[in-house]
Amino acid sequence: MPEGHIIHRLAAENATTFGSRPVRVTSPQGRFAEGAALIDGRTLDGAEAHGKHLFLGFGESWVHIHLGLYGGFTFGAGQAPAPVGQIRLRLETEEAYADLRAPNTCELLTPGEKAAVHRRLGPDPLRADAVPNEAWHRIAASGTTVGALLMDQKVLAGVGNVYRAEVLFRLGISPHRAGRDLTRTEWDAIWADLVALMREGVGVGRIDTVRPEHTPEAMNRPPRVDDHGGEVYVYRRADQPCHVCGTGVRTETMASRNLFWCPTCQQR
Repeated sequence: MPEGHIIHRLAAENATTFGSRPVRVTSPQGRFAEGAALIDGRTLDGAEAHGKHLFLGFGESWVHIHLGLYGGFTFGAGQAPAPVGQIRLRLETEEAYADLRAPNTCELLTPGEKAAVHRRLGPDPLRADAVPNEAWHRIAASGTTVGALLMDQKVLAGVGNVYRAEVLFRLGISPHRAGRDLTRTEWDAIWADLVALMREGVGVGRIDTVRPEHTPEAMNRPPRVDDHGGEVYVYRRADQPCHVCGTGVRTETMASRNLFWCPTCQQR
């Protein structure tokens, strides 16, 4: 499932491609045909992300999209080709088009309904209006593991499996610690690291988390080969030696996802 930095990139790309101009909106697949007809020909005047949720604004109507595990956007220049496959939503102008396939959610919302989605999500490290104290109060009162809390979108929006594993490693924090056992200093460090890492992810379109001294060039090691891209410390590196201490990286299931951590570096 795409993490928050990808959704923010999609918001920016939609704004750049279609913003401030009338957009032809259709649903070749037919599952969003009624909603598409209501906004067809309107001007796209807003595009934003909150966590893993994308919102495209057409006046008082907002297209709410959640990609889920299998959804994806593709963009193209020029006239849109004949639809092929299951395209839930197509946006197009004379200059460009975009196709949305297999999303978990694609629906039309009123401003009030959109606000309700925002209210049920935790603060997003990539949003200017984020209030990290909201997440801290929930975490500090919880006996749930910090590894699970970071994946709870009601606590913190946009953080997925990669950022969860990597930020805890970078700060030496065990994913098995209860949220209420974190110090405020540790939480502030987690938030600051997420803000920095996720902003970089928006810029480059992938997740890189290793510090300069642990890059392939600095360590004279082969670069990581993985369909998620980017250089990481522990994510998808089960049984491989930790880049810092050499201990084998461990894995288990936590919050219904595969967790990765180093038992030596993450003892706090």
